Amino acid sequence: MQHFVLLYLACILAGFALANLPTSAFVTAGIAGFFQIVGGIAIIVFGLVLLYLGVKALLGK
Repeated sequence: MQHFVLLYLACILAGFALANLPTSAFVTAGIAGFFQIVGGIAIIVFGLVLLYLGVKALLGK
């Protein structure tokens, strides 16, 4: 499970990219809101996974 830590960090960065996606002619306001929600969920989920792995490593399990 430890070898996935960099992948989880990359997913958090992708979540930030989705949350801060600029609106343009291709991305309408409704779709941009959807990307913000999906990006926020990705940041929260993968952040919690990293916290879980950190606590698990500190406790030695």
